[in-house]
Amino acid sequence: MKKFEPSIQSTCRKGFAPAVGTMRIFLAVLAFLVLTAETPSPWGIEELIGRQAPDFALTDLKGDKISLSSFRGKVVLINFWATWCPPCRDEMPSLNRLFKGLRNEGLAVLAVSTDKRLSDVKGYVSGHPVDFHVLIDAELKTSRRYKVFSMPTTFLLDRKGVIIKRYLGEEAWDSPEIIKEIRKALSPQK
Repeated sequence: MKKFEPSIQSTCRKGFAPAVGTMRIFLAVLAFLVLTAETPSPWGIEELIGRQAPDFALTDLKGDKISLSSFRGKVVLINFWATWCPPCRDEMPSLNRLFKGLRNEGLAVLAVSTDKRLSDVKGYVSGHPVDFHVLIDAELKTSRRYKVFSMPTTFLLDRKGVIIKRYLGEEAWDSPEIIKEIRKALSPQK
């Protein structure tokens, strides 16, 4: 009498049935996460104009925590940049000149680096010193909250912390046009 041996095909079907079900659940969860993730886009950034700037607390190059809310009452430029970004590096000297010229009128500048390695930022700043705060956003949490999708990206906040303008790309921060815009934000509101 011959014993019945299940075919390879029926064994495979039974053996993989739980794995297929698990795989379907995994793919469904993955699809949900991808579709609901907050991905920066060129259009999402516009939604921030006229709204209160999202608060954050990031570490500066000395290891101190700096929060945006501590600058309430000042006009603030938040500049998202990276050491690997040539336009970001190119605009730093003019941003520093703008800050030095207007800080006594109430301007604050926060340069938020998206570099992964602190040593890259420290190396750049040691060779190109700036007088404003340089903060580290290595995990990109703050950059995502501000919907940054390209660099440099800069936001101008009024004294109440409301985003009044955004700048995409390199700027000549010490140009007469930009100085006029910043001075307008610095002037007392009527």
